[in-house]
Amino acid sequence: MPLFGRKRTKDEPVVAQEEFRLPEPPVPGPNGMRSMTDHRDYLLSCVDPLPPFGQQILDAVGLTLCEDVESPINLPRFDNSSMDGYAVRAQDVHHASTNTPISLPVVGEVPAGAPAPHRLSPGTAMKIMTGAMLPEGADSVVPYEATDRGEQDVRINEACEPGNNVRRVGEDITEGEVVLREGERLASRAIGLLAGIGIDKVMVRPRPRVVVISTGDELTEPGFVLPGEQNIYDANSYMLAAAAKAAGAQVFRVGLVPDDPERLKQVISDQLVRADLILTTGGVSQGDYDIVKQVLPELGATDFTQVAMQPGKPQGFGLIGEDNTPIIMMPGNPVSAFVSFEAFVRPVLRKLAGLDSWVRRTVQCSAARAISSAPGKLQFARGVVSEAEDGSLVADLASGHGSHLLGGLAGANALLLLDEQTDFIAAGDEVGAWLLIED
Repeated sequence: MPLFGRKRTKDEPVVAQEEFRLPEPPVPGPNGMRSMTDHRDYLLSCVDPLPPFGQQILDAVGLTLCEDVESPINLPRFDNSSMDGYAVRAQDVHHASTNTPISLPVVGEVPAGAPAPHRLSPGTAMKIMTGAMLPEGADSVVPYEATDRGEQDVRINEACEPGNNVRRVGEDITEGEVVLREGERLASRAIGLLAGIGIDKVMVRPRPRVVVISTGDELTEPGFVLPGEQNIYDANSYMLAAAAKAAGAQVFRVGLVPDDPERLKQVISDQLVRADLILTTGGVSQGDYDIVKQVLPELGATDFTQVAMQPGKPQGFGLIGEDNTPIIMMPGNPVSAFVSFEAFVRPVLRKLAGLDSWVRRTVQCSAARAISSAPGKLQFARGVVSEAEDGSLVADLASGHGSHLLGGLAGANALLLLDEQTDFIAAGDEVGAWLLIED
């Protein structure tokens, strides 16, 4: 390409590049469609976890650790008191009781964060606060509750053994101990541990950057007046962006794109610079205005197919741009888009993030009512799962069954799975479910 519009002084030879191709897709089943699991596994085979990146620990919450972490220090770092009270030698109060208290002179005080003023001599006591360093010569702490809380002299009403109310150096963590393992997802508790041993930065898989695009002339942004009776509000891009964010991604929602092939091509091309994954919704069926199928082959290697599932049969996938950025193209009906996210996008996001469990676990429930299903496709029914008195799970259908019905989707807390061979489940029979827990 000419630099800033200037012609090269010498024509450079053009090196032909081999066209990039996707791996061989799965073989369709007898019905001519790909199974949901085959399509999901195909997508997973086409992506790799994101490269490790150094992050400050507060920014690493929920991310996957890419290194073993060894503690550089002991924890606790020193012997310290677990109670407010008096540091003593256990042998000096060995015979103390309520009836025969022992009185000791108080020779100093140790607040938390300060060293002991001097070594504890036999037959004396030193006031000490919780977390304060145990003075040399002391081997136990008598809590305030077992004393008269004297200032000059303290009367002790309870005997103690060596080590009572003392936290020993390294009893929690020893220097050099591996405290977190590569592959762990960092929860808030792990962040506290890292801070407690003095580590402020770790190597993690970064949050996948996800760009969400909705296409269609009929769509209008929420908050604006619908321009005509033929228009609807864009629910999909908001729903998918929220779902991706709940799954741990950094999300960029792009404004609505009309049914204009050149406009869509430009928008997708512009977004590649900040995307680890692109999601589109709409434009993957067989209609005259389904422009996604027209445009995407110009941007890279693509695979459009039909999956034996309902809703969500039409699916598209590609690796586009110079970096072979993955793009998942989903149907435009809201329930179809959401089911597609759960079946395909969420597993891909989890693999990009370096997590070791990509697929939602299927739990078995008892059907609250009879459920009919069309055999030949994996059916995803919106469900409401609750816990019975005996602790077992019971699944009922959420209201409404159309792939465009947002109300029933919002009221569901599970997707019920009825496999390709099932045409009927009686009340009380087992049915599999994905619980829609956002993690």
